[in-house]
Amino acid sequence: MSYNEPEAKIFACSQSTYLAEKIAEQYGIPLGKVTFSKYSDGEFQPSYEESIRGIRVFIVCSTFPSSDNLMELLLMIDAAKRASARHITPVIPYFGWARQDRKDKPRVPIGAKLVAKLLEAAGATRIMTMDLHADQIQGFFEKPVDHLFASTIFLPYVNSLKLDNLTIASPDMGGSKRAYAYSKFLESDVVICYKQRKAANVIESMELIGEVKGRNVILVDDMIDTGGTLAKAADLMIERGALSVRAICTHAILSGGAYEKIESSKLEELIVTDSIPLKGESKKIKVVSCAPLFADVMKMVQNNSSISGKFLM
Repeated sequence: MSYNEPEAKIFACSQSTYLAEKIAEQYGIPLGKVTFSKYSDGEFQPSYEESIRGIRVFIVCSTFPSSDNLMELLLMIDAAKRASARHITPVIPYFGWARQDRKDKPRVPIGAKLVAKLLEAAGATRIMTMDLHADQIQGFFEKPVDHLFASTIFLPYVNSLKLDNLTIASPDMGGSKRAYAYSKFLESDVVICYKQRKAANVIESMELIGEVKGRNVILVDDMIDTGGTLAKAADLMIERGALSVRAICTHAILSGGAYEKIESSKLEELIVTDSIPLKGESKKIKVVSCAPLFADVMKMVQNNSSISGKFLM
C-alpha cells in the first residue's frame, strides 16, 4: 500500500489575514475558514469552521503587539491539536519578543524562550519564521524550526538597482554578521555603526567604523522600530560623504514617530517585507512581499523536500 502525505490547509490569526491570503494564493489553495467569538470583557475564542482531522495545518500569525496576536495563535494551536490535526505548523513571519533573548541585566525575563515554550506546550509540531532577531532563538525550541532569510527576496531587488560603488552597512555591532553575509553575496565593502544607548530606543552617540565617501550605502537590519537608529546612521553617512543611503529592514514595526523620522532623514529608500502590516504611508517605503517565499517553503515542508535551495546566504 502506498503512503500519501495528508493534505494541508492554511489558516490565519485575525491580524495576519492580509498576509495569509497572499500566501494561500501563492500556495494554490483557498484560505481556511476560522471564526473568532468575542466576549464583552475582551476574551476571544477561535473556531475552525471545517474539518482538519489528520491533515497538516499551517497557522499564519505574526506576533507583533498587542499580545492578543500571540494569544490568538496559542488558542488556534490548541484548537487544532484538539481537532486531531496531524501536523501543526505556526508560520510566524515576525517572531515577537525576540529582543528578549537573554538576561542583559538582573531580574528580567527571557521572553523569547518563554514564547517558544508556550508554542510547544500549546501543541506546535514545527515552527516556521523569518529573520529572527538572534539566530540562537532556534535553540529555545525542542521542535524543528525553519528559519528563513529575507535575503532571498531582498537580494534580487538590490541587484535590480544596479548601484555602483556599493557598500553594505550594519547599524550596530550586533548586526555585523548579517551585513557581512550580504556583502559576501554582493561582493561589496562593509561598514559598521557603533552606537551607545541611554535607554531602549534612545541613542546617546553613534560612530562609524569604515569609509563611505563616494559610496552608495545600504543599511541592513532585521527590524525597524522607532527608526531612530537608521535615521541617525543615514544622516551620519551623508555627512561623511556617502552618495546615497538606503535601508533594508525585514520587519517594519514602525512605532512612535518612526514615519516622521524616516521622512525627515537622509534615507533615500526603506525596503521592508509585509511580515507586519504598515500603520501609515510614506513615499520612501517600498514593500517586498514575503508571501511567495513562505508559500514555496510550506509546499516543500508538506512534500518532505529539502528547503536548503531557498537560502541564498
